[in-house]
Parts: sequence; C-alpha cells; structure tokens
Amino acid sequence: MSAWVLPDHIADVLPSEARHIEELRRDLLDTARGYGYELVMPPLLEHLESLLTGTGEALDLQTFKLVDQLSGRTLGLRADTTPQVARIDAHLLGRAGLTRLCYCGPVLHTRPARPHATREPLQLGAEIYGHAGPEADLEVLQLAMDCLRAAKVGDLQVDLADARIVSSLLAAEQVNDALRHDIHAALAIKDGSALDRLTQGFSPANRQGVLALVHLYGDASVLDQAAQRLPATAEISQALAQLRWLSAQIPGAAISFDLGDSRGYAYYSGVCFAIYAKGASDALARGGRYDGVGAVFGHRIDRDRPAVGFSLDLKELVAAVTPLALRAAIRAPWGNSASLRAAIASLRARGETVVCVLPGHESEVDEFHCDRELVEAAGQWLVQAL
Repeated sequence: MSAWVLPDHIADVLPSEARHIEELRRDLLDTARGYGYELVMPPLLEHLESLLTGTGEALDLQTFKLVDQLSGRTLGLRADTTPQVARIDAHLLGRAGLTRLCYCGPVLHTRPARPHATREPLQLGAEIYGHAGPEADLEVLQLAMDCLRAAKVGDLQVDLADARIVSSLLAAEQVNDALRHDIHAALAIKDGSALDRLTQGFSPANRQGVLALVHLYGDASVLDQAAQRLPATAEISQALAQLRWLSAQIPGAAISFDLGDSRGYAYYSGVCFAIYAKGASDALARGGRYDGVGAVFGHRIDRDRPAVGFSLDLKELVAAVTPLALRAAIRAPWGNSASLRAAIASLRARGETVVCVLPGHESEVDEFHCDRELVEAAGQWLVQAL
C-alpha cells in the first residue's frame, strides 16, 4: 500500500472547498456573535476521564484513546466538543447567570456516523447555559436556522421531538439498561412488532403509549393525537405544550414532529430538533436541551445548570450548498520595480487578490479567476478588465 494513502473515511480538503469551508466558518461564527455568543477554543485532546465525564457509552466508543508520554495517563481525542464547552462553563467560568458560548474545530470519530461520512468532522456549535425556560430552546433553534440561512441553505424543514415523552413512559416501569437500549433502537426504526414484544411487562397505559409513538410523526395534528393517545402525566403534558409553543414561534420553515425520535436519549433531557434541507441526505444541524450536564464538572450543587445547544458539521454543510464561484483576482506581472511592488501592495491592502505570474507559468490555472490585470501605462500601474 502506498505511504500516501489516507485512512478510510479521512480525506484532504482541496483549495476551492477549503476556501468555502473557511468562509462559512467565519460567517457562522459571526452569526453566533451577533446573538451574543462568546468564542471558546477547547483543546483537541484531554485526559480521558474529563473528556467523557457524563457523556455515556456512545461517545466512549467513538473516542480515540492514546497514552500521554509525559504523565502515563490515558488521553482522548475529542469526538464531540459539547462536553468540553460544558466543562468550561462549569469549572472555568463559573458564572451565576447566563453564559452563551460558541466554538468551531475538528473532532475525530473511531467510526463514520453513516456510510460515506467523514471520521473528521469540522464541528461548529453554540450552547447557552443558565436558563431553564423555553426561551433558551427557541433562541438556539433560531440561531441554528440563521446559521443555515447564512450558508444560503433554503427550504428548511425543522423536525421537533422531546426526550421527556419516552423517558416518562419508561420511568414508571422496571427497565434495565439493556431493555432501555432495545426499546430506543426499535423506536429509531419504528419497529412496532419489536416494541410489542419488548413492552409485554408494562402497564397497559404505558405500553399503549410506547406503541403509539411509532405512529406519532407528521404535522401539527400529531400533538393533538398525542394528547389523546399518551398518558396525561405532568411531564408529557408539559412536553407537548412546549412543542406547540415552540413551533408557533418559528415562521418561515416547515415544521414536523416525531414524538418517538429517541436519538441521543442518553443525552437530551427535553426539546430536541433536527434541521433538514432540500437535497440533503441527512440533518444539517441537530440540537436540544441537556440540563444538568455541568454538575459533574463543577463540584458544586449550583453547577447543575440548564443547557441548550446545537451543532453541525461544516464539511457536510459545504457539500449540501452551491459551490462558490472562483474567487475574482487581478493578474500582475512579476518584476522587481518599486512602483510595481507598491501598486501590488496597495491593491492587496484594499482586500484584492493579486496573483503574480511567475516566468514560464503564464497559462496555468488555479482556483482564482483573474478577470482583471495590472498593466503599466504612461509610467503608472493601472487595473484593467480582461
């Protein structure tokens, strides 16, 4: 095998795509800053116990491990930045009120999330800590949508769910970890026959509620059906009311509901969402509420903070939007004259891209579209159209 072959699901990013990703990164971080989110830059690796604190088995399996040659301790290469940002909020900042943080950086996965996915996503996200009300859920959802709009993604489809619905149905039953995993796996593929078998020992009301979740997806009428078919526990009633309120606050996008969506069940604690766009094979952004995650970092009871956030992969996002045109540039001759160098420096200082044509390379093509050239006329350097 060639020494230059990269590992499976790992790839170089070439010039035009790299430029598009970088421009999206800047635009989306600026969008988050416009909402008041502060940028943080967690390290790529941490001690494993810190990196995986409170995250569950799924993230552990996605995390690369290595031994620190300085301390002998096991380190992990992050597979998700959200736990690191929660640690920063809880252990380093320690603010009593609201904290809004955003981030962007690579994460590494031991296995691709799905066929053809990269194992090195470029994860961008935002988190808000310190507010338990639905206003924080709405803000994060609006920010996620505005980020996608900044990337020129149209025809957004927002899919809403709430982790409290399934958790409420299972809370009153004798459910061990293995059974809980199997129920969530069956819900994920809407396997009614498997759920019928797995819930044999449930009370009639909870069993019928779990079985009903297979069919509770679609438009806003799903919420009315759920109110009739699910047990009227306080938690389920609150979840349905918040979903109804939230969906009414986001005009301009198609809204759907999937009350049996159990992805991230070990992580989310309330409203969760996925945002799709026409032509994309999977959700372009995912997020939701994950209250209490900071308590394991802060060593104080008051760090049991409410939290809501979202994340997306810039590499997936750039593949789902229209490629950028070649960047307009000015072609300039190579030369040693002070006036030529001064003219080129002045153009670059004004934000222009000036490509100097080195001797013998006049016909080469790259990702810049030279639609103008720098020419000398009457002792002055002028830019003229090609």
